[in-house]
Amino acid sequence: MKNPFTSIRLFYKETLTELKKASWPSKIELRDSTCVVLIATVILGSYVALIDFSLMNGVELLTSWVR
Repeated sequence: MKNPFTSIRLFYKETLTELKKASWPSKIELRDSTCVVLIATVILGSYVALIDFSLMNGVELLTSWVR
């Protein structure tokens, strides 16, 4: 039976090796990307809120006509 700790240690070592090969963004690139994501999130959230509000009012209007 294979020792599970040997497999875990091998996986950890290979993971560290691959992480050393990766190219990491600079602080400026990271800051700029974060700003883009935050702005896009605000825009998308505002759009969804507007559509939700519009549909809610439309449904209320239609149901008030039916009563």
